[in-house]
Amino acid sequence: MTSSEGSDNREFSFAKANFEAVRTLLYQLTGIRLADSKDSMVYSRLARRVRALKLQGFSDYLQYLNQHPQEEEHFINALTTNLTSFFREPHHFEILKKYLLSHANVKTIWCAASSTGEEPYSIAMVVAETLGKFDVPIKIIASDIDSQVLKKAKEGIYAIDKINSLSEERKKQFFYRGKGSFAGMVKVVPELQRMIEFKQVNLLKPDWPLKYPIDIIFCRNVMIYFDRPTQLVILERMVNLLPSHGLYVAGHSETFNNATHLVKPAGNTTYYPNKTVR
Repeated sequence: MTSSEGSDNREFSFAKANFEAVRTLLYQLTGIRLADSKDSMVYSRLARRVRALKLQGFSDYLQYLNQHPQEEEHFINALTTNLTSFFREPHHFEILKKYLLSHANVKTIWCAASSTGEEPYSIAMVVAETLGKFDVPIKIIASDIDSQVLKKAKEGIYAIDKINSLSEERKKQFFYRGKGSFAGMVKVVPELQRMIEFKQVNLLKPDWPLKYPIDIIFCRNVMIYFDRPTQLVILERMVNLLPSHGLYVAGHSETFNNATHLVKPAGNTTYYPNKTVR
């Protein structure tokens, strides 16, 4: 559907120029480049903000954005995609377990797109299982650009069907089943929550609150939202945080065959830093 199609059925007019303005601003703020096909998604997500602010339409909203910098957070939160699940791409967690067993001095793991928390909690479960305890000498940092999903991640409360794919042992060890008004929900046990430090991080900004060395970086299904030059800038910054023995974990649709000056393959969508970088 193009910007002009279906406009008669929409509550607010949404011209192609509005879509282009939104796309340009999102790129400037986050480095994320929206495809032409995201027109309907942009309308449906931002229409909620237009409505909540009692504005007349998207032109008014764009003007409001320009005049109220604090709205940028709502703008970014509305447009960033947060698709995740526990142990998504399970082979990566087997790789994590083997890495932990063969590298006794791992101190820091960074999950660079934590979304609503399923990924960093999956990492924490593997760490706890592999080391046989919750109180481990490993810091897990979970970051996201979206403040709202970070809030949900910190709470660690999920619909019970979110853990259907987990073994009974993991369900019992890592989750409490909700009762009363929380029936049908589960909550991550506090021991697992304490293993994770949540931070809001915009990967496009120069001031990441992170320091070298970070032993393992999970940055999965994030780079696909950036153009190639931005991908390489972010990848280089991440690689510079890794020690020579570090591990970078990418998403299933992300490859860095054209970035051999930065990384070299370590396995299935996993990479080692190129030692010439640092």
